Amino acid sequence: MRTKPAVLSVALLLAGCAAMTQVTDFGTQIAVSTGYLSEDQAVSVRKSSQALEKAFTDITPEQEYYIGRAVGAGIVNSYQPDNNPAANLYLNTVGQALAKLSDQPETFSGYHFLLLDSDEINAFAAPGGLIFVSRGLIRCCPDEDALAAVLAHEIGHVQAKHGLQAIKKSRITDALTIIGTEGARQLGGADLAQLTSAFEGSISDVTATLVNSGYSRSFEYEADRFAVDLLGRSGYDPAAMRVMLEQMQKRLATDSRGFGRTHPAPADRLKQLANVSEVRQSQQSVSVRQARFTRALSRI
Repeated sequence: MRTKPAVLSVALLLAGCAAMTQVTDFGTQIAVSTGYLSEDQAVSVRKSSQALEKAFTDITPEQEYYIGRAVGAGIVNSYQPDNNPAANLYLNTVGQALAKLSDQPETFSGYHFLLLDSDEINAFAAPGGLIFVSRGLIRCCPDEDALAAVLAHEIGHVQAKHGLQAIKKSRITDALTIIGTEGARQLGGADLAQLTSAFEGSISDVTATLVNSGYSRSFEYEADRFAVDLLGRSGYDPAAMRVMLEQMQKRLATDSRGFGRTHPAPADRLKQLANVSEVRQSQQSVSVRQARFTRALSRI
């Protein structure tokens, strides 16, 4: 009994990505020689396999940088940057100091922090170290320690490559789309036509999830834990993360955009941080930080 082309495509997917090209070449040679596939059909299957294998290729720091630039361009297309030199200099001063003490102190083009002219409570960490913080989120921060907690959380996303993990998933769906599209064009058959339609719907679902739902709860909790650790390393109060979340919880009651739509509820995040202890700081240190925090951000 001859193997249907649709079944062959599925078998290739199940073969595993590490040796996908070798398996595909071997399989298509046999299929062509025995008449299961035409040469054009074999080319289509090989192209599909190569796309899927590419989805699992490691992304270099340089590639991560260019991906991040593209993501950042989309963000500033939706959110107007706040042209406040003093505030942006201050954000970068605090952010760079934190980044230097993180587990990934350097990226291909370094870390860059930008204030967004939006009252929405939100922040974005693009691959490669581009971090955007809205004016609305900064207003949830009563002091520099709380602001440092926000920036440390976003640095955590960069360090853990959460953005790249999301992009890799979308690239896999793109590869699967090629399989469906090429299959429908070259291999034919009602089964593959339906498969193509299913792939297109899945891609729409994945895209909507990434844009509207944000990172998974586990990613957000991981970034919170990293932020607490980094705050301690940097001389800030680790309990500032809890302070910031408490303020956010109050403000999000009337704002369902931004963090309220794409992040776990502050109350859930606070439960994860229940054992974080406050660290006493000298009054002089607190006064100096509060003065520069107020001076830089008083007009936002």
